[in-house]
Amino acid sequence: MKNAMKRLLTAVFALLFSPLALAGVTIEHWTTAHGARVYFAASQALPIVDIQVDFAAGSMFDPADKAGLAALTRATLDLGAGPRDENGIAEQLADLGARLGGGADHDRASLSLRSLSSPEIREPALSILRDILRSPRFAPEIVAREQARSATSLKDALTRPDTIASRAFWASLYPQHPYGRQPTPDSINALQRDDLLAFHARHYTAANASITLVGDLSRAQAETIAQQLAEALPAGQPVNLPDAPEAPAGRSVAIAHPASQAHVYLGLPAIERGHPDYFPLLVGNYTLGGGGFVSRLMKQVRDQHGYAYSVYSYFAPLRQSGPFQIGLQTKRSQAADAVKLAREILTDFVAQGPSADELAAAKANLTGSFPLRLDSNSKILGNVAAIGFYGLPLDYLDRYQSKIQAVTVNQIRAAFSRHVPVDRLITLTVAAD
Repeated sequence: MKNAMKRLLTAVFALLFSPLALAGVTIEHWTTAHGARVYFAASQALPIVDIQVDFAAGSMFDPADKAGLAALTRATLDLGAGPRDENGIAEQLADLGARLGGGADHDRASLSLRSLSSPEIREPALSILRDILRSPRFAPEIVAREQARSATSLKDALTRPDTIASRAFWASLYPQHPYGRQPTPDSINALQRDDLLAFHARHYTAANASITLVGDLSRAQAETIAQQLAEALPAGQPVNLPDAPEAPAGRSVAIAHPASQAHVYLGLPAIERGHPDYFPLLVGNYTLGGGGFVSRLMKQVRDQHGYAYSVYSYFAPLRQSGPFQIGLQTKRSQAADAVKLAREILTDFVAQGPSADELAAAKANLTGSFPLRLDSNSKILGNVAAIGFYGLPLDYLDRYQSKIQAVTVNQIRAAFSRHVPVDRLITLTVAAD
């Protein structure tokens, strides 16, 4: 009787405290008069509002002779705007208990705000965000400081084998595409304030923006806020994407380094966001190398042969074809053997796919862990912002688990055959004998 009551209470508490996982996330979408796309998910569970503005302003838009421009523009964007310098922004945010965030990656640059939803807190915090969007200062002394900091940090990172390996891997996968373009201390130091102003004027516009709002707001409040944010931006024009990357011919790249551990990457450009093969690749990769200790790579490379403490694989879909990657570290003397084994495991998996038991385990893990991706406002914000920026279906989160459950072994084999041709793999090693 006690055990039955305990199970009943556990179920009741799960229902009470997991509303997001059970109810899903309803996303509303519209476009402002200024051309900014808006995505809104109401959640009254907490008196918090999370806002993110994404721009097509990632490193893929760096001019060929100005690598690092997108990152430096974003790094200095919120360090002074309108009537406030960087200290004024930080002090007012601290007084309000609000927080700015964001960053830049290959595809996008983002600016986010978290605030309490009460108007007396929310409105002053939004005023700061609007000023940053409307009139960032890009003060010469701030630009020079962040420029020097970025160049110095990169110079230090370039002594480390992991950084060397990652940069060389991307350059090898994307030799003719901006995804493979790498900033250097010299390229960063060569940037001028006028470069930042021009990049900002071209990319930080309403036509290139998607605005995501999550939290304690009504639809009317969300519309007002989104309109105010869009009005703070110039209308602009959508940016043009570069030509899609092509998979380079398979080859091996070896880079000398005195490190005791070899860093090994295998991969190739594989898949873009929203591709219908994403779910077969995701489910299949759990068995191959995404499932931690239950994955084939971990069981064979680590457990059976002792070549590495950790080995993994993943797909990283981007606006254009993002990479598939296998990564590991091993003793210098074992690098060739570890590479040979990893390729054999991958080749077998592409041909055979997972077993029925492996497929069931992958589905159970991926669907069972999915609610954890939506258990906070900030996680919902990240998911909805990605849906908006990449133009994914509004019911993407609602259908996520059913899409996983529908995957078959044949679909996995076919998707891996299409996107992971083993003969075109780039194999890169740093510090191998």
